[in-house]
Amino acid sequence: MRTAFSLVFSFLLFTSCSSDTADLIIHNATIYTVNKSFETATAVVVKDGKFIAIGGEDLLNQYKARSVVDLKGFSVYPGFIDAHCHFYNFGLLQEQLDLSGTKSFEEVVDRVASYIATNPGVPVLGQGWDQNSWEVKEYPTKDILDKRFPEQLIALKRVDGHALLVNQTTLDLAGINSTTSVDGGVFVRAEGVLTGVLIDNAMDQVYAALPKPTKQQQTTALLAAQAISFKNGLTTVDDAGLDKEQLQLIESLHEEGVLDIRVYGMISNTPENLAYYLEKGTTQTERLNIRSVKVYADGALGSRGAALKKEYSDAPGNHGSFVTPVDQIEALAYVLAKKGFQMNTHAIGDAANYEVLNAYKKVLTIDADPRWRIEHAQIVSLEDREFFGTKIIPSIQPTHATSDMFWADERLGDDRMQGAYAYKSLLDWSGRVALGTDFPVEHVSPLKTFYAAVARTTEEQLPEGGFQMGDALTRMEALKGMTLWAAYANFEEEIKGSIEVGKLADMVILKQDIMNIDIHEVPQVEVIATIVDGNIVYRASN
Repeated sequence: MRTAFSLVFSFLLFTSCSSDTADLIIHNATIYTVNKSFETATAVVVKDGKFIAIGGEDLLNQYKARSVVDLKGFSVYPGFIDAHCHFYNFGLLQEQLDLSGTKSFEEVVDRVASYIATNPGVPVLGQGWDQNSWEVKEYPTKDILDKRFPEQLIALKRVDGHALLVNQTTLDLAGINSTTSVDGGVFVRAEGVLTGVLIDNAMDQVYAALPKPTKQQQTTALLAAQAISFKNGLTTVDDAGLDKEQLQLIESLHEEGVLDIRVYGMISNTPENLAYYLEKGTTQTERLNIRSVKVYADGALGSRGAALKKEYSDAPGNHGSFVTPVDQIEALAYVLAKKGFQMNTHAIGDAANYEVLNAYKKVLTIDADPRWRIEHAQIVSLEDREFFGTKIIPSIQPTHATSDMFWADERLGDDRMQGAYAYKSLLDWSGRVALGTDFPVEHVSPLKTFYAAVARTTEEQLPEGGFQMGDALTRMEALKGMTLWAAYANFEEEIKGSIEVGKLADMVILKQDIMNIDIHEVPQVEVIATIVDGNIVYRASN
């Protein structure tokens, strides 16, 4: 909830003034405006939640304010925007089993056992395992889970959210057996027997059978996700796939003053959601913007669900699969264009990117400024990049490159790697890129996004010299990607994304200047405060 600056910024110097001409002056700072000229300033003035002046220390003589904050040289940036994440699901995961960082399936099983011991009678829902990080880089099977926890409901999502490991009890609940099949998904089998691994659309039957979270649990999840987002300097999150009920809950919590974070909510592509919102039309409030539809073209590379033009280098005969059939992608594109909705399509593999780009090219003659997005644009054939332009925005997640780089070439081979995680090339073709994390797939921190985009290494500085450095972004490009360009991708560049007169007073204050310090220090930079509408929503405890 909103907290007045004067109540919580006690560790900074304040001066009380008699006039209320302005609400807040921040000065003695390095302020990156991210305006058209990428100018810096040392002071800003805020009134009624918006910037009314940006400039130098002389603003202290021109304006009187209830609160005047001397930032002692700290750096200030526009509020960070995560252009692609799963905010609501991330909140739900805070009460579920965290499997990130596990080094073997045995460790996964141990964590399941510990969770059951402390949460008796509760379904074991979790996310984060990644067989690519294990010594045995193969999918697990349900056999051990069946033996050790025969009566327990267990559903464990892979780190990318595109594969699910379940035990026999859960398969039985969902009505899945040896004859079950689905378009756009895989029930993994070994010698004709279900292994318990479900990929992409095969997961839906399990989710439909599992208990749904209550409204209170959903509210708690949203508030937990907000707290973590604010702590990391995020003021806007683009949630890549929400149902009508979730969007309505977010809107109601905004109206009640309970939820403060701004949400760009992408509508999940289901018949029920589309029937409602295509009739209702786009919706924009001060904190919620609903004008886009999230579509899945294919799955993920790590689970070999990404749709490739040629077979996987490490899985002969496997080309991945389309989650949404190609003809349906094009048909939906025409509908959304006519209704004035933005289409944001998940496309990982080169075949998926080609088909989506081709559909966009056919349809986007209808709209002069559609700003349709390719979410991930992870593997794009060199000959297909020309599809990108001012009408199509690559929405990319730089930390995917530094997470996948140790095994991606095994899936793709050297030739296809030239078009993989090619962020600078995509920027050159499109003129803008919107940056996000895809959290909880990756860490929520936009500073890690910035670091991965520029340094193209892990925090341990591997590989030495960086990964495919020809596609690294500059610091300026990375900062624009998670501020002004992300706002543009949301049709919101007139109200946010830069520190300019008339825009919303959303800011993040950092202890060090990420535009100038050693790039390898960036992931450890501390967020001093996060500000929404000129009100502090997070401050560091020290």
